Amino acid sequence: MRVAAIDCGTNSIRLLVAEAGTDGRLQELYRQLQLVRLGQGVDATGRFDPEALQRTLAATADFARVIAEYSVPAERTRFVATSAARDAANSEEFFDGVRALAGVEAEIISGDEEARLSFTGALSGFDDAASFDEPVLVTDIGGGSTELVVGTHGVLAQAVSLDIGSVRLRERLLPGDPPTEEERAATVAYIDQQLDSCGIDLSGVGRWIGVAGSVTSLAALALGLSSYDRNAVHRAELSIPEVRRGVAAILDSTVEDLIEAGPIQPRRAEVLAAGAMIIDRIAARVGAPALTVSESDILDGIAAALIRDSSTD
Repeated sequence: MRVAAIDCGTNSIRLLVAEAGTDGRLQELYRQLQLVRLGQGVDATGRFDPEALQRTLAATADFARVIAEYSVPAERTRFVATSAARDAANSEEFFDGVRALAGVEAEIISGDEEARLSFTGALSGFDDAASFDEPVLVTDIGGGSTELVVGTHGVLAQAVSLDIGSVRLRERLLPGDPPTEEERAATVAYIDQQLDSCGIDLSGVGRWIGVAGSVTSLAALALGLSSYDRNAVHRAELSIPEVRRGVAAILDSTVEDLIEAGPIQPRRAEVLAAGAMIIDRIAARVGAPALTVSESDILDGIAAALIRDSSTD
């Protein structure tokens, strides 16, 4: 039973084609990411930029061809859109394009569902997740929003979606390259306000798992990778001091510096300072001794749900 999951966020659009393995676990057949920046300017204008929409639909067409090559039917394909699509007034253009190119309806999921799928997907990358008896925090930093999810023994207990993301903060508060001290101070104050009122006690967390591009990019740089290596990044552990040193290095770097380092794509490098600042403010509060990086994320959660739901039909 093959399924296809597409996650269209503010900065990236990603595809996972998978099936259930003989052991019942998700078996990846194909995975691809394109950085299309669909949320370009949405925070300021409330509308999709025409060029950003064109980039995203071109990627959708590429993904549709891959899905057809793997013979995944429309009823086992799910296209999920998150923060940018929730905010854009002209989202019908996006929906119409996805429908025409991929033959499926794009769904704008709530922040709560995004958090739940991120939690499920992140834990799927750990064989022993069900035995985690301390409170586990999964952090999913996207381009437009950040999801914080806490659970124990693989069971979700609390979830919140915050309107802080790497693209949103970069466009709103961090235009400098590198960001100025004044820009950093204003961004810290804004992130702290969001975290202080989120309703989750981060100090009580015993294990911290991070997913998505800001976290994986921080890990790639901290590991000294000259090119991105998914296997090296997955399950890498950075102590809290290592996290904060890595963030400081990113904030002192220009976008060009980050690109020249090797493992970071240009559109990721452009917004990495903002994502890194979100990581840093969580690191300042979290009770866990380290950040564990997971390459399994919301895509894996969507695919697992598709397989589960299809098997019960």
